[in-house]
Amino acid sequence: MSLECTLTVRVERISRQTPEILAFELTHPWGRPLPGYEAGAHIDVHMPGGFSRQYSLARAPSNAPSYVIGVKRELDSRGGSASMHERVREGDLLAISAPRNTFPLREEATHHLLMAGGIGMTPLLAMAQALAVRGASFTLCVFARSEEHLAFADALRDPALAPHLRLHLDQGDATQRIDLHALLAERTSNTHLYVCGPGGFMKAVRDAAAHWPEDALHAEYFAAPTDANTTTGLPFTLRLAQRGITVPVAADQTAVDALHEVGIDIPVSCQQGLCGTCVVEGDGEGAEHRDFCLTGTERRTKVALCCSRAKGLELVLQL
Repeated sequence: MSLECTLTVRVERISRQTPEILAFELTHPWGRPLPGYEAGAHIDVHMPGGFSRQYSLARAPSNAPSYVIGVKRELDSRGGSASMHERVREGDLLAISAPRNTFPLREEATHHLLMAGGIGMTPLLAMAQALAVRGASFTLCVFARSEEHLAFADALRDPALAPHLRLHLDQGDATQRIDLHALLAERTSNTHLYVCGPGGFMKAVRDAAAHWPEDALHAEYFAAPTDANTTTGLPFTLRLAQRGITVPVAADQTAVDALHEVGIDIPVSCQQGLCGTCVVEGDGEGAEHRDFCLTGTERRTKVALCCSRAKGLELVLQL
């Protein structure tokens, strides 16, 4: 894993949001401002036990010298969320990456429809706050099991968000629940849809919005969908246009690993096609895209090398 642009931060405050979710406020150890970011951005957090996970920044960009992330304690945790919940304490120092954004607000949109399921509210809360400051047109739909399981409830009570908020509680008033198919049946011109949440929620939203243009639907996943294509595929060759060389990629090898073997460093993080760290310019038309971070338009000229392969025998990259 590449640790370029690693920052050291102090865990300033830990607050319980729900029985399963903790919020961590991260500051510079010496009180300096942290690097700026745009709503929708995330950071890599390197935590005790050697784990590294990506977490969205859950507050609109501002001059405040801190980041806020939300971490849900997963029952089937591979170690990351357990480490954050059980081993990280206020005052601890953590290494993080600089913020990067593969889930930005689209400037061409005239209305933004934000749909958040559970902990998926973190990037969408930052988006809603940023849009409110701009005076932009948006709707924030938040789905949770109950009031007890509603993360960042205090932030949602902000009067600036109230006119834009629709709250769906599974255990709440039935008249306030949101029918996804009814909500997404018609798309107003230039409305863009943003969705983040658990796998089942993501699938339900995408199914209900299946008729929407691909470039108007933006999703951020916590993990690759369970039905994602995880087979390795056939061998192929990478042609590096700027270097004038070719690199073979075996059937059981990723493009990133093949490049690393010949001494070409491609930064990686999630290695599931989620975070965009390994995205490079290339002949996207010739790629078999297996990522979950690029839009349809971006896939024409970019490739996520940790997971994608060539459609044919060769894939051209601008490396």
